[in-house]
Amino acid sequence: MNKHNKTRSLFTVALLAGSLSAGTALADHHGNDKVGVWGDDQSVSEGTVTAKKVMTEKNGWLVVHRTDEAMKPGPVVGYAPLKKGKNMDVAAILTEEVAAGDMLMLMIHSEDGGMKTGVFEYTLGAKEDGPIRMDGKLVMATITAQ
Repeated sequence: MNKHNKTRSLFTVALLAGSLSAGTALADHHGNDKVGVWGDDQSVSEGTVTAKKVMTEKNGWLVVHRTDEAMKPGPVVGYAPLKKGKNMDVAAILTEEVAAGDMLMLMIHSEDGGMKTGVFEYTLGAKEDGPIRMDGKLVMATITAQ
């Protein structure tokens, strides 16, 4: 391993380790393509939840699920469209009340399997516009509403 690759590998390990504690999920896919969701704990008093950054390989959805300590995705409480590539400051309007202290999962869903392009058709457990997986894992970040 040359010096550049070793430095890049150490940076990737540090980035991944830091991301687990900062409400960020990141998947390394095909070398340099980074697919992931970056988000922080935030106020929901204005009725929205915002991901700082979302990277996708194709058009899809940022979906806000309820969750808890078990880290299982629960009901959908908001969503916003995503374009292929880098999406910054993606705001999802909440469709139901979220209280301070509630845990939320910001997850990337695809635009695949539905009847209409551009219409979010997912319901919990359905295949239409369902969650994407990288290396068998959901691509998501968990935050706490403030």
